[in-house]
Amino acid sequence: MSDQHAARDEARDAEQNAARTPAQHFETLAIHAGQEPDAATGAVVPPIHQVSTFKQDGVGGLRGGYEYSRSANPTRTALEENLAALEGGRRGLAFASGLAAEDCLLRTLLTPGDHVVIPNDAYGGTFRLFAKVAERWGVEWDVADSSDPAAVRAALRPRTKAVWVETPSNPLLGIADIAALADVARTAGARLVVDNTFASPYLQQPLALGADVVVHSTTKYMGGHSDVVGGALITADTALGEELAFHQNAMGAIAGPFDSWLVMRGAKTLAVRMDRHCANAARITELLVSHPKVVQVYYPGLETHPGHEVAAKQMRDFGGMVSFRVAGGEEAAVEVCNRAELFTLGESLGGVESLIEHPGRMTHASAAGSALEVPSDLVRLSVGIEAADDLVADLAQALG
Repeated sequence: MSDQHAARDEARDAEQNAARTPAQHFETLAIHAGQEPDAATGAVVPPIHQVSTFKQDGVGGLRGGYEYSRSANPTRTALEENLAALEGGRRGLAFASGLAAEDCLLRTLLTPGDHVVIPNDAYGGTFRLFAKVAERWGVEWDVADSSDPAAVRAALRPRTKAVWVETPSNPLLGIADIAALADVARTAGARLVVDNTFASPYLQQPLALGADVVVHSTTKYMGGHSDVVGGALITADTALGEELAFHQNAMGAIAGPFDSWLVMRGAKTLAVRMDRHCANAARITELLVSHPKVVQVYYPGLETHPGHEVAAKQMRDFGGMVSFRVAGGEEAAVEVCNRAELFTLGESLGGVESLIEHPGRMTHASAAGSALEVPSDLVRLSVGIEAADDLVADLAQALG
């Protein structure tokens, strides 16, 4: 590892250590971080600054650092400070979508000819971004099983600049050992990027485990109400945060004021919602593992899950996402999706309402024919916060 990489890692470690000891508990930070009462009115909720430009105090005299809402907006600033606090990071950045956040990160970290290792079980949109967009720009990538640090290490190249993982992954709920992969990436002089969307910062904090950057689709658990689309990047490295902020402004895919406000509203209840999501998902798996029409269940809370021990070590609980394979193949899986009533047939996840989908024909259709193709008999559930008994009853009738 070069002296430059070593110096960068030492600086990052110092910042991460400082960021790992918040003065307040998560539930308190979720409600208060970045959200001081409005100075002008005393409003306890940050106002929506639905404005494009700001009056300057003379030429070059920015009031509070604001000039134009692409560059910065007070409502977005409040959200970004909240995100950084919840992930134990130094800098948070809010984007128009999760993929906009990913695109900004790729163009900040990489130049043509650079290489990335991506997981063999990734969100279809992330795969599409690498395979159909970044590759045309000259970025090279290889697939590795991110649950196996040795496999990731074997996929590294001299120009590997990033190791990208999802844990739990989408849609097969694979678990990656974040601390182990941080060591793999650091030894290679690469950065570890962790998509923390499925877990949320309440269940898992990758920066504290050695990751360099955390990615979120804030559309999902952070927003939590299926009423906003957004994304986020959080880093413990101030210098990298400044680079990302430069590209965020230069490319412009920022979260708008109202969207920022909606995500902040959702974050306030993240902890209590995630507790219910997890409890309901555990009840659902009890039905699935004993049902004769289910041939395999993917949920890290099961002791039979190959990543269970790692998940128990690095997560507070096991999340609200469950996937399973249906006896009878693809058409049988599609029929389960169609027969569900309380589970709404739809893409996305992480809202208060329960959703069901067929990944092969829906969220992961872009991965068909690739190394990331998902089983055709797979059904994915986003377990909501309704009464668990009602959810179990609906899924039981859908399975028949």
